[in-house]
Amino acid sequence: MVTPAGRWIALTGALLLQVAAHLAAPAPQSRPQDLGQAPGFASLQLASLGDRAALADGIVLGLQSFDLQGGTSIPWRLLDYNNLADWMAQVLALHPDSQYILLCASRLYAEVPDPARTRRMLRLVADAFLADPDHRWPWLAHGVVLARHRLHDNALALQYAHLLRTHIRDPAVPHWVGQMEALALADLHETEAARVLLGGLLASGSIRDDHERHFLVERLQLLGQEAPIVPTVENPTPTTSTRHP
Repeated sequence: MVTPAGRWIALTGALLLQVAAHLAAPAPQSRPQDLGQAPGFASLQLASLGDRAALADGIVLGLQSFDLQGGTSIPWRLLDYNNLADWMAQVLALHPDSQYILLCASRLYAEVPDPARTRRMLRLVADAFLADPDHRWPWLAHGVVLARHRLHDNALALQYAHLLRTHIRDPAVPHWVGQMEALALADLHETEAARVLLGGLLASGSIRDDHERHFLVERLQLLGQEAPIVPTVENPTPTTSTRHP
């Protein structure tokens, strides 16, 4: 007859064997499933039932959770970035005002330690920027930084910086965005072109901030050129009324 103490000893032994077997088992292997190709816009539009923004948000949540499969995390660098970029492009088509998907593209998926995947995300960001430059410039500006410092591709940084300078029309966009091209030119040792661009910015009088103006003057001096004399723009004094709005 098994005593109560014997039963406890047997139960404890079985538990220890189970723990030992679990520790000895090989670690589970994650085999990421294929993300699959994104459906056409017409199919997504039909599936949205008239609420494109809601469907776009749902797709974004699905993309973000795709790297969690079988209880393990799949590194982003193992995902098919061509399919990922196609899904992101469809999200932008469904919800053009969304900035979040471009934030993910430039600040998350583009920062993987894989140059080819980084370039694929930056192409997506550049294409999206051209469709709406005045609202999507922050993500391409970050793309310039990634091209310079992560990819070490100054030519690509110059290409993106040139797009920023030539396509943005909103005067509220910070001036430093347009100055990125001059910095990229200097990185490529295109000294004369950088001088012309920086000198033109200063001479135009469009740089009103003292810190920005001082920064540009320093850059010009480093490039071996005296800064043009820019007249100080003073705020006009109202003559008809002393009241402030």
